[in-house]
Amino acid sequence: MGKRDNRVAYINPIAAARARGPAQNAGPSIQDYLSRPRPTWEELKEQLEKKKKGSRALADFEDKMNDKWRKELAKNREKLLSGIEKEKDKKITDKEKEEKKEKKEKKKKEKKKSSRHSSSSSSSSSSDSSSSSSSESEEVDEKKSIKKKRKRKKSSVRRASDSSEEESDADSKKKKKRIKEEVDREKDKSKKKRKNKHKKHGRKKKKKAASHSDSELD
Repeated sequence: MGKRDNRVAYINPIAAARARGPAQNAGPSIQDYLSRPRPTWEELKEQLEKKKKGSRALADFEDKMNDKWRKELAKNREKLLSGIEKEKDKKITDKEKEEKKEKKEKKKKEKKKSSRHSSSSSSSSSSDSSSSSSSESEEVDEKKSIKKKRKRKKSSVRRASDSSEEESDADSKKKKKRIKEEVDREKDKSKKKRKNKHKKHGRKKKKKAASHSDSELD
């Protein structure tokens, strides 16, 4: 089996393009764009004048709308201002009425007080003596009650101080007893240790003496 021939014939692209001929244009060319129909100067002037007229009409319409809005705003402002003024007038009138009522009430009270003073002036001489005696008795009772309260406070403070002192004395005594017991325990322990040391030392001496006597006998 021989190898397959995969070679391809070489074609010059320039020669191929020349053989095909000129390419067909799908869209307009530059010459077509340059030779397009154009408006004259007079036609351009007419178009510009039309545009200006349209813009003027729109401006006139906007001016009319602005005038209407201004008139409505002025009306609303007048209404609001008139309402505020009315409220102020009402408040002022209410205040004046209240002041008049207060003045009338004050006058009535002054008249009542004057009538009471005139009627009470006759009975004041008789009632002054009784009121003075009652006030004096009340002052004496108040002073006695104040003295009793002070005495109770002092006694309660003294009792509290005495109880605190007794508690502190009892605590100090307990602490002293504990310290003494601890010291006694330490002393007993030290004495026992010394006794044990002396006993051990005596035993060692006896053993040495016995061993020495045995060696002399031998």
